[in-house]
Amino acid sequence: MSADLPNTQPVRIDVVSDVVCPWCFIGKHRLETALKLKPGIAVEVHWRPYFLNDWIPREGISREEYLTTKFGSVERYKGIAQRVGAAAAAEGLVYASDKMKRQPNTLDCHRLIRWAETIGKSAEMKQKLMDLYFTQGADLTDRETLVKAAADVGLDAAVVRSDLASDKDVELIEQEAQSAKEAGIEGVPCFIFGGKFAVSGAQDPQYLAEAIERLAHDNSETAE
Repeated sequence: MSADLPNTQPVRIDVVSDVVCPWCFIGKHRLETALKLKPGIAVEVHWRPYFLNDWIPREGISREEYLTTKFGSVERYKGIAQRVGAAAAAEGLVYASDKMKRQPNTLDCHRLIRWAETIGKSAEMKQKLMDLYFTQGADLTDRETLVKAAADVGLDAAVVRSDLASDKDVELIEQEAQSAKEAGIEGVPCFIFGGKFAVSGAQDPQYLAEAIERLAHDNSETAE
């Protein structure tokens, strides 16, 4: 099977994930590694919203309250945090759970990612928000933190500030996230290849690369 299929339509990958999901943080990096393994295949990646914790209010809650509610206590999360931190470090990422003080509702984050897609910067926007949260422990419920992050990837700060204060795309994001759950997606990240098959979890880059090549081959046969 050829790894270079330039005459086919781009392989479409829809990634259903959340900004505060640590395995989505790791999975995004592994997908990017997979893409580098298949440089001859054109790929279009679309980032789709998902609410890992749809019960958290728009203003967010303290990290301590979140961990106690979800895991029983802060202490009970420490073992999980160590395993996630080790997996992140293996990818060259920093998972600084000790810096995280606030657990956000991610609706506004998903709005930023959607708006960044209009300038071709959705991946950069998602990465920026994940780095802020997982590595720097930033408060993603803080409006100005979000505005600055958006401006850093090329969006207009004044427009974003105004749009965040409105209900722009709120219903759209909520509907799309709900549709993902109704479609049976319970674990994220979930990689959907060309609408044909899906892979859940932060999979090994080689596994993802093989899925990309498989879809590219299918597309080439369809085009013939």
